[in-house]
Amino acid sequence: MKNLFKTLVLTLALMLPFAVSAQDAEVFEGKVVDVQGGAPVEWTLTATEKGEGLYELNFTGDIAEGYHGYPLSDMFSAPVFEFTNGELEGEMRETEPTHESVDEFGDVVNHYIGKMVFIQDVKASAGTKLTGMINTNICTNETNQCQQSSFDFEIRVGKAAAVAAPAEANTANAPLDWGSLLSAIIWGFAALLTPCVFPMVPMTVSFFIKGSQSKAQGRFRATMYGIFIIALYVLPIAALILITRFTGGEGVTEDIFNWLSTHWIPNILFFVIFMVFAASFFGAFEITLPSSLVNKSDEGADKGGLLGIFFMALTLVLVSFSCTGPIVGTVIIESMNGGIWMPIITMAAFATAFALPFTLLAWFPSLLKNMPKSGGWLNSVKVVLGFIEVALGLKFLMTADQTYHWGILDREVYLAIWIVVFSLLGLYLLGKIRFAHDDKLEHLSVKRLAMAIVVFSFVVYMIPGMFGAPLNAISGYLPPMTSQDFRVEGDNSNLNASVKYGDKLHLPHNLKGYFDLEEAIAAAKQQNKPIFVDITGHACNNCREMETRVWSDPRVKEMLMNDYIICALYVDDRTQLNTADYYTNKNGIVMTTLGRKNNAIAVERFGVNAQPGYVLLSPDEVQLAPVRGYDASIEGFIDFLNTGKNAM
Repeated sequence: MKNLFKTLVLTLALMLPFAVSAQDAEVFEGKVVDVQGGAPVEWTLTATEKGEGLYELNFTGDIAEGYHGYPLSDMFSAPVFEFTNGELEGEMRETEPTHESVDEFGDVVNHYIGKMVFIQDVKASAGTKLTGMINTNICTNETNQCQQSSFDFEIRVGKAAAVAAPAEANTANAPLDWGSLLSAIIWGFAALLTPCVFPMVPMTVSFFIKGSQSKAQGRFRATMYGIFIIALYVLPIAALILITRFTGGEGVTEDIFNWLSTHWIPNILFFVIFMVFAASFFGAFEITLPSSLVNKSDEGADKGGLLGIFFMALTLVLVSFSCTGPIVGTVIIESMNGGIWMPIITMAAFATAFALPFTLLAWFPSLLKNMPKSGGWLNSVKVVLGFIEVALGLKFLMTADQTYHWGILDREVYLAIWIVVFSLLGLYLLGKIRFAHDDKLEHLSVKRLAMAIVVFSFVVYMIPGMFGAPLNAISGYLPPMTSQDFRVEGDNSNLNASVKYGDKLHLPHNLKGYFDLEEAIAAAKQQNKPIFVDITGHACNNCREMETRVWSDPRVKEMLMNDYIICALYVDDRTQLNTADYYTNKNGIVMTTLGRKNNAIAVERFGVNAQPGYVLLSPDEVQLAPVRGYDASIEGFIDFLNTGKNAM
């Protein structure tokens, strides 16, 4: 196929410049404790952010009446400030002493009466708790009798996302799932190559060119035709989401999507639907809409103006449903893990890719002559899509199997099915397998041979996975390595058995950790280690990819194993909790399953509403670094872990 489509890649870079000025900087307050008790001075401690991790600490001492303190320049009685953490920047500063007197040796001595202020700049990560001690002499004005006093101080500087005021999580603002978006665009172009749609492209374009009074009018009508096609695909799903959102509230919409993504009923139903779609593509039957509906739409297309163009678009959508229906279902189902707006966005991407050629060919009709003729190759496209539907449909059965711990579809079984499916696809491309509607393959074209080579290469790539190879390229679509009977790294099934839920949940790469946040916090306090909170899910493709590509790096693995307490919070696990472990969210709803409890914790404590989400906590639950999401940069992940270590 020559010059039929051009791939348009659009990259959007958003730069959010911001500045911190002294007058707008946030002030943090610390506490100072009198160790000895009864000292004639009271300290207050504040910190002001100066930008780029630099904070100005202000120690203000209120001296009791009848007493005085000494400046830093005093040789014998100068106050001493000791810092146990934080990187000091420059020398400590102070206000000018307010009084002076003559001591018994006749020397002039400066001192403070009423108040003294000392200032120190410190570099620290946001959310760090700075601690230390103040030692100072406070003396009487009349007899110059001095009392040495010690004070412990601490102050938490900066504001990490979940330290002071966690952001209100909102699935509407969840990050875009670019994988689903790209998949939707590919499916949109693939839908054009089906027998129901492809023959209509030149006919429709010719209608707009020949039925218009001018070239400009033809282009305008073709553009509106494309816009109406997009609207017909996007508006129905958008209406359903908006109705549930604004009638039942955002929480209801989120619950619906959570149920669709994790419960066994919709996942098994989606699996069956995918198999039915595949059978339709193989030619077992056709999925069609009632002919009366198509006929009424076709009658409306005879009307003039924009209304007629709208009905033409509606007719295309209805007539092509037998081919596009399975694809549209695939796009919607695959996008449900990306937040409540993701189905709308992905459907818009699909519809745009689907409608774009109609508009482009009407604008540039000379491209029509480069289009291949309709023929048996269109049915071959349907059959290839059928094999892909079978492979993708297994994901939903895998999700149900993982979330409910059935143990049906482990990694070997999953890979075995994929190996067989893609082997059959390769044989089909070579002409060794034929379906009822296929033409006899007289000779093998170079294109089919090239596709067969790609498919069989993929099969060969998957075979080592049966024996424990990680298969990084497709790790996000496979069951986790812990579900495989034979693994290169050995068996870690009993490694976490002594912790809560450790009999059902496992960590990759022989790592040991916890699956309950409170249990992890207790261990962190005992071992004085920071906590690595992994907000994850059984149905999370990106989580598996991060574990396979990033966690497997020896440096990352060593840091997770030795420097952190790992806590994996599965937000979609359906394990029923004991009554004592029930969790009541901020709306008063009681969570009775492990997944819903962990999801509420992720949202309310950390402001995380998408997986994966990585949070670093101190043993006293102070966030040590900004939340990190999906990012397969190994060096970036190491820097993230080092940030937490340094903050501790």
